[in-house]
Amino acid sequence: MTQRITILAGGMGGARFCLGVRHLLMGSDTEITVVGNTGDDIWVHGLRVCPDLDSIMYTLGGGISSERGWGREAETFHAKEELAAYGVEPTWFGLGDRDIATHLVRTTSLNAGYSLSDVTEALCHRWQPGVRLIPMSDDRAETHVIVDDPDAGDAEQPLRVAIHFQEWWIRHRASLPAHGFSIVGIEDARPAPGVIDAIAGADTVILSPSNPVVSIGTILAVPGIRDALHATTAPIVGLSPIIGGAPVRGMADACLAAIGVPTTAAGVAEHYGARSAGGILDAWLVDTVDASATAEIEGLGIACAAVPLLMTSPDATARMAAEALRLAGPRVR
Repeated sequence: MTQRITILAGGMGGARFCLGVRHLLMGSDTEITVVGNTGDDIWVHGLRVCPDLDSIMYTLGGGISSERGWGREAETFHAKEELAAYGVEPTWFGLGDRDIATHLVRTTSLNAGYSLSDVTEALCHRWQPGVRLIPMSDDRAETHVIVDDPDAGDAEQPLRVAIHFQEWWIRHRASLPAHGFSIVGIEDARPAPGVIDAIAGADTVILSPSNPVVSIGTILAVPGIRDALHATTAPIVGLSPIIGGAPVRGMADACLAAIGVPTTAAGVAEHYGARSAGGILDAWLVDTVDASATAEIEGLGIACAAVPLLMTSPDATARMAAEALRLAGPRVR
């Protein structure tokens, strides 16, 4: 009997976790569907760039840069250098020459009337990621960060402005304190075809150890997805992206602080909430250094276990995935 696993994922952490799940289940009768975050998507030099979808596709397809953790292996940046020589902004967002080919194909296809999910499927024909990759939505839903105007100088009460997440993260390296997040277009966004069915038909749904605010949180914000998680009969298990009170990498701590959530494994579990109390979690994995938090988390109505959560290799990540499936319950074989 085919086992169906649906993973919500974004960013490098999500991509590497998906690689571990595939590594664990390679050769088994399992269908893996990955719902990817598109809140980070951005137009750059007239090209539509989907960083999280591409990170998942490149990582599982063997084309990711092992040194940087994003973009293509053996990449060059001649086009970026030429654009900078012309003084064309944004100079802070670097598109690699190989990577540009992906964005050209995507943009041309979108302009021809194809949906993002159709284009993603077509791109995956080349990369053969071994999973079905679906964007969370075909509609615009871009994450913007509310910050004090960086051009306001030393004003006592600087105007607050919204800048694209990529500008906040790449240009400013998350150094501007975030006062909140706004997902432009989210009210009118709808789940991409296949997303709701992938949740409803899953034997297990997994929240990857991605940023709880700007990756998983953005996926959950798409109207209909949270309701589908409430309705599914599949167990929902998540893996903490916080270890020992800090993110393994990235800016999850800055994002959590902006929405008033403690940067702890228990804090993120409470943020997601127990499904029995209106949240989305049935089970939650924390790292062994956070083992003391298991009782607190179980007190929220969420099953919890402490296991090593550092994704140091595909084998280590596969062991994490195995523990997640074990904790999810007896439906998983």
